Amino acid sequence: MISVEHLTKYYGDFLAVDDLSFEIDEGHVYGFLGPNGAGKSTTMNIMTGCLSATEGHVRIDGHDIFDEPDKAKRLIGYLPEIPPLYVSETPEEYLRFVGEAKGLKGSVLREQIDKVIADTRIGDVRKRRISALSKGYRQRVGIAQALLGNPKVIILDEPTIGLDPIQIIEIRDLIRDLGRSHTVIFSSHILSEVQTICDRILIIAKGKLVVFDEPQNLERRLLTPDEINLKAEASETEIRRILSGVGHISEMNVKEEAGGGCSGAYPYGLRGYL
Repeated sequence: MISVEHLTKYYGDFLAVDDLSFEIDEGHVYGFLGPNGAGKSTTMNIMTGCLSATEGHVRIDGHDIFDEPDKAKRLIGYLPEIPPLYVSETPEEYLRFVGEAKGLKGSVLREQIDKVIADTRIGDVRKRRISALSKGYRQRVGIAQALLGNPKVIILDEPTIGLDPIQIIEIRDLIRDLGRSHTVIFSSHILSEVQTICDRILIIAKGKLVVFDEPQNLERRLLTPDEINLKAEASETEIRRILSGVGHISEMNVKEEAGGGCSGAYPYGLRGYL
């Protein structure tokens, strides 16, 4: 469904996305997990065609987001971290504006507005000014606009950030429901959140893809550190100096070999990325 190949993005001399490659299949909920500044939002902005890439390709159902932007973008519904709402309008007025911008007209537009309002459960506030709505309802309106046009892919950037606990639960339930009929990708920096909702999890750190796995496998990897066994023709001091710059090694067990050089086991885990 989505193919990302060697995606790279520089802001001046700063490398924000570092040679990312992965495949997204149709009909699952995917979570982008990583700390703030990891490159999640930049990657999503490139995937939706809102931002150019320095190198690499993104294809949505075979359509390159840069070479065929019209065809690719019709397949995507996008909610940025800050929803692009016109707060002086009602949800119904705002959705009509967005639907017309997406090329919907007449009875098709009216039917889709009614459907996304029902899907996101904002019927009770459809005629209130958006400025008077809670942040949870504003997020729902933002998701509703992403659903207009019935895109195959829904991309949500930090959809639960800044919400109270009840609103978070409601948005998580909504994402699960959307995953039954769409491919959903959403970003978060909260491990428990993506474990609860997602079928697959991508961990991004410092612009690199660290892990792409199912939640249950990821949990095992977090709880049980892996181990690298290394043998080198170097002294213990040299090995410790070289490996001191490698992140997420929890300890170094080094011993000198009788014939020269050293060997050692180096446990490492994923917790340092989160």
